[in-house]
Amino acid sequence: MTLAERTVAPDLQAAFAPLFARIGSRVGRTLVSLSVPVQGVDPVALFGMARPLGASFWMQPDAGTSLVGIGEAWAARQGHEARFGIISVAWRMLLEDAIVDTASAPRGAGPVLLGGFGFDEEPPDSETWQGFEAGCMVLPALLLTTTPAGSWLTASILVEPGGAAPGTMALSLNETWAHLAATQARAAGPSHQRLKVTGQAPDAATWRASVARLAGAVGRGRLDKAVLSRAVSLQAASDIDIGAVLRRLQISAPESTVFAFGRGARTFLGATPERLVSLTGRELRTMAMAGSTPRGADDAADDKLAADLLASDKEREEHAVVVTMLREALAPVAEELSIPREPRVARFRHVQHLLTPVSGRLRDEADVLTLVERLHPTPTVGGTPRELALELIAEEETHERGWYAGPVGWVDRDGDGDFVVALRSGVVHGDRATLFAGCGIVADSDPEREWDESATKLLALGSALGQVEA
Repeated sequence: MTLAERTVAPDLQAAFAPLFARIGSRVGRTLVSLSVPVQGVDPVALFGMARPLGASFWMQPDAGTSLVGIGEAWAARQGHEARFGIISVAWRMLLEDAIVDTASAPRGAGPVLLGGFGFDEEPPDSETWQGFEAGCMVLPALLLTTTPAGSWLTASILVEPGGAAPGTMALSLNETWAHLAATQARAAGPSHQRLKVTGQAPDAATWRASVARLAGAVGRGRLDKAVLSRAVSLQAASDIDIGAVLRRLQISAPESTVFAFGRGARTFLGATPERLVSLTGRELRTMAMAGSTPRGADDAADDKLAADLLASDKEREEHAVVVTMLREALAPVAEELSIPREPRVARFRHVQHLLTPVSGRLRDEADVLTLVERLHPTPTVGGTPRELALELIAEEETHERGWYAGPVGWVDRDGDGDFVVALRSGVVHGDRATLFAGCGIVADSDPEREWDESATKLLALGSALGQVEA
């Protein structure tokens, strides 16, 4: 039996009918949303099929969870400095009179916004980031939520006075889902392509000079840390298969969050190991992840590198800066915080990091976007003091970060959600890709070592794209 034969498309038109009847004589717009169980749907294959309709992808392979958003029932787009709060308020207002039937759907199902924010509050304007706003959270018309306990389909319709008939919109969604579910393909993906490096921003000489200047600023006491990033442009012989890339990331980075957000012909994707913040009820989780070293050739080499990492004053200092920032940012809103005294070493495919998990409980009710606003940008991607670090970064970097190092994730109708820092990421456009990576610069940072560290980080996505040639 094929995957398509095992897939049963629900009758969304019939399921919506009793909800539409509850609209009655309302004069304003009304969000109507329902969730039903489904089976036999492969998230990666579904995303591949749905990309022309506008799609978002979110997966935590180790946890067995994923979200695939298709189309747009509603969206909040903001380029204002208060973008997090503005989108949060707009979302709550939309939900005030919503008609929702989620039955026993799990966390991550029901009406959910998927999307992200740029590193900077101003919208990017380079060709690489065409279509990506400073902040954009989308309520998908169709959302597939997959958990170890099963899969759920959430369909959402915004009923507008004088707009299309609700039944007609429900029929259209029903047809769209039936087509996608029936035609999804589960191909293993082509063999790795060969990709050539066509550009770097900055070049190696400029990088070395920037690292030296920032390290000097730290040494003179102007700042504690600044994070310098670089971009690498790649060219393939044919269009890059996004689905195949996501499958490789799913396998190669099971401990990371794999994500992809399509904007027209461009897709921002990656596999990041760093959680920014997760909120369930009043329980929050975040992490400090800073300080890194490569993987070794074998277990003994890994252990030696990890021991050196734990013993490095430079790496421990960089890590401590992040821990301090998290404590100071969360203390005003958390009634309790649990922060281990010592970091541990977390191992990923190409790199090892110092990691300190942080958990806590909020004093008052808040949504996950409120916490995102308090935490972004962390010293992991910006620096400290924050404003001075960001000013110096803007002076040194020659490329736009766009959504690289920004928060990406989801928020549900209860304000719960999960956001990560968009590291190990890049933009794919046809046969071209632009990858990003960065390093934390402190007083004793060595330019050559930082260049090599950034190259190691670029491997996380670069190796999933194909074989990169100089």
